[in-house]
Amino acid sequence: MKRISLFVLFICTIFSCLCKENERIKQNYIRSIIGMDEEKQPYLQLLSKIPPEKEVSDQNVIELQQLYPIRQEEIHRLISTIRGDGSWPDINYADTKRSGWEPKQHAERILKLTKYYAREQENVSAQEISAVVSIIHQAMKYWFVQKPVCKNWWYNQIGIPRTLGPAFLLFETEMTEKEKQEAIRVMEQSQFGMTGQNKVWLAGNVLIRGLLLNDTELIKEARENICSEIVLGQKEGIQPDWSFHQHGPQQQFGNYGLSFLCNMSFYSELFAGTPLAFDRRQQDILVSLLLKGYQWIVWRGYWDVNGLNRQLFHSADIHKSFNLLFAACSLMKGSNDQQAREIKELIARNFLHPDTNNEFTGNKFFGDSDLTIHRTPHWMASVRMASDRVIGTELVNEDNLKGYYMADGAIYTYIRGDEYHNIFPFWDWRRIPGITTYESDAPIPTESGADSRNQTNLVGGTTDGKHGITAMHLNRNGLSANKVWIFTDEFILCLGSNIHTDSTATLITSIDQRFKKGEVWSEGNRRYFHDNTGYILLQDELCPVQTEKKKGQWHDFMGMYAPKMLESNIFSIYIKHSPGAPASYRYLLLPGSTQEKTATFDTSRIQILRNDEEAQVAFTGGMYYIAAWQAATIRLSGNKEICIKTPGTYLYRADGAPVSQAVFPKKGIQ
Repeated sequence: MKRISLFVLFICTIFSCLCKENERIKQNYIRSIIGMDEEKQPYLQLLSKIPPEKEVSDQNVIELQQLYPIRQEEIHRLISTIRGDGSWPDINYADTKRSGWEPKQHAERILKLTKYYAREQENVSAQEISAVVSIIHQAMKYWFVQKPVCKNWWYNQIGIPRTLGPAFLLFETEMTEKEKQEAIRVMEQSQFGMTGQNKVWLAGNVLIRGLLLNDTELIKEARENICSEIVLGQKEGIQPDWSFHQHGPQQQFGNYGLSFLCNMSFYSELFAGTPLAFDRRQQDILVSLLLKGYQWIVWRGYWDVNGLNRQLFHSADIHKSFNLLFAACSLMKGSNDQQAREIKELIARNFLHPDTNNEFTGNKFFGDSDLTIHRTPHWMASVRMASDRVIGTELVNEDNLKGYYMADGAIYTYIRGDEYHNIFPFWDWRRIPGITTYESDAPIPTESGADSRNQTNLVGGTTDGKHGITAMHLNRNGLSANKVWIFTDEFILCLGSNIHTDSTATLITSIDQRFKKGEVWSEGNRRYFHDNTGYILLQDELCPVQTEKKKGQWHDFMGMYAPKMLESNIFSIYIKHSPGAPASYRYLLLPGSTQEKTATFDTSRIQILRNDEEAQVAFTGGMYYIAAWQAATIRLSGNKEICIKTPGTYLYRADGAPVSQAVFPKKGIQ
């Protein structure tokens, strides 16, 4: 009898401990939802200075805006405008959009009301709290009865449970038994499955269901599903080069990858100090994703356009940077001293002291994603490409309707960081900076199948860590070209060779297209200067330079926006290639320059030794930069030769000693 009693006591003790751990995780969750972290308050104040977006479909931005302080007048407006059935008159509940689905605003308002209830119930009158509680019940009832369904599965299985789940946790003590049952039904829309960030979202929603049910095993299983994605080298998720893939081998820094990092940093903080805490290896992988991946693509608090992917939303470059800021803050808590120091430097460089010289410098080629980033103390540049291994871009749910050419060698240079901020409505999408394509007034292609991809494996880059060469053979849409970028701390040398097409259409290479800032200076149709950037042509070409007032609207390329025409002044410079024989180009970009430096730049310092269909080679700063498209013999000074046997990119010192090399990978998309 005594043994039975001890066993029962033991079981009860274990059960009590498990319940306490579940409650601890639940309270951690609630504290995070209502913003009780004092260390994040200075960054919340920075965020609150940015006007909230009125039209939003990016889940990262939605969750960012949930961090804004809730104003009492907002709550009063929701109370005064709710209808008798629990709906609001300004929401289109019959909306059929697949992106920016309006009924989700109803769920977001429920979350806002429950956050206000949880945070302010001791600070405002009992009458006001009673009114808030009443309309939360009304709004929840409307959702439970009407059960709105979106044509896009993501909202039904991920977006809605992810929004209402935290609201259910905050309001749990006020909910009736019937409401709790309905809440569980909402959360049951999420089940374990899928891959990458979708898997994490689904498991996170199941975790909330486990907390509502106080189901220890379900909570553990959800945690295991979440953690199972903290690995390297799967087809989707974190790649060995610290980029992130989703929807196949496609770079997704700004979309799924950012959601992944934000979610994982949240769970790192949520589970800290409990038996479910991430282990050291998992924490180190997440910190490496931040410091070896994401740190490269943010400049002075602005997200690189090449890292936005299909999410070309209004102010996306600012919003995504703030998402990264809060993720970094959360990750720092489980990091070692060295990691925490580097994370603090990242935060200071981009948000606290963005006007100081950049100390995070170097050249990195993300080989798994065909992306190059070059950072100097004063400017940054990026090049985005595609190959038969890497999908360049995607058009999904009316997002990115005009982005067909965005991975055809797009190059952006930044000094301030805002050079391309909200420029998309005014772009000529055939003049995306850096690309070579057709001059045409025809609609931008929207094909996204395998036949529309870049049909080549000849894409790659190599670097010594400070300087580098990036190369791309463009073989797409009936057009072929060899494109090379050579990066130094003073300039970028851009080379193009063997440019030809099976069409009679005129070909162009865009040098830059950005907002007009000040006057445009030119000298002899060879040298141009505008907005802290110099442009020098190294061969005779027809080079139109335009400054014009352009009209456009966000709705044209992001279908979730309401039609609204806007106007702005745009600067554009591009090369118009001569018809007939294969064309070529040679030009310099001088970011962070001045008019005087552009005028006096000594181009003889750069020797272009070859720019043909076999190889593109330049010598500058004591280094040979080589892109070989086939086996080739490269003649150096002093009658020396380098025999290149395999196509790829190569760096050699002046004496012919190899520095770095990378052959073009042969593996295509599986």
